[in-house]
Amino acid sequence: MPESKKKRAREPYQLPAGRHGLPRQFVVSNQRERILAAVADVCSTAGYVSMSVEDIVVTSGVSRRTFYDNYRGKEDVFLAAYDEISERLLTQVKDAYDGADGLVARARESLGALLGFIASEPTFADMCIVEVLAAGPQAIERRNAIMHAFATMIDDAAAAELPKSKRPAPIVAETLVGGIYEVIYSRVLAGKYAELPALLPDLVFALLLPYVGSEAAGEILKKERRKLSRVESSASA
Repeated sequence: MPESKKKRAREPYQLPAGRHGLPRQFVVSNQRERILAAVADVCSTAGYVSMSVEDIVVTSGVSRRTFYDNYRGKEDVFLAAYDEISERLLTQVKDAYDGADGLVARARESLGALLGFIASEPTFADMCIVEVLAAGPQAIERRNAIMHAFATMIDDAAAAELPKSKRPAPIVAETLVGGIYEVIYSRVLAGKYAELPALLPDLVFALLLPYVGSEAAGEILKKERRKLSRVESSASA
């Protein structure tokens, strides 16, 4: 029998064939989760430009009809996947930010959450950091909105602690977020996800420098490097 005619084995994530008695809401949710996860998987391996609806259908294990019942096409499903993943990332960063007290702690904890999420989710990182730039103007608008949200968090933390006369203009936060994005982008593009958490001390230094000054930022850098060294030593012991 030709390879194309062979019956595909059912993957563990696929629902049982035929009448399975599962609630409709569960089925729809399961199919949607599989489709959105497939977008990240395919983007990570093939890239957005080369990705096709057929790739997503095969990877997710749903039918083309099921796909088009939920999404209009490649761009539509990419945007849906990006929205879901970026919301998850933003929530983790915001939780870390809200759980810390003061500008310095908030910078460290939110940056740590950002780097940790990206390092632990390589396929999501490829999609949201790299491939989003190839996915068209709507995708780039969404990326810019996430970056603006991060810049606003920095401004808010500074406003809560520094007198207005000593606060840099909002464009400084935008510039810092843009620079951090480029640093992360270069590592993700090279597949160096595991290196990201070790960048925390220097990124905290760069982020805080315009707000606390070189002397204070330098002391924070030394402290963060010592902390990282202890963590790395414990991990290798």
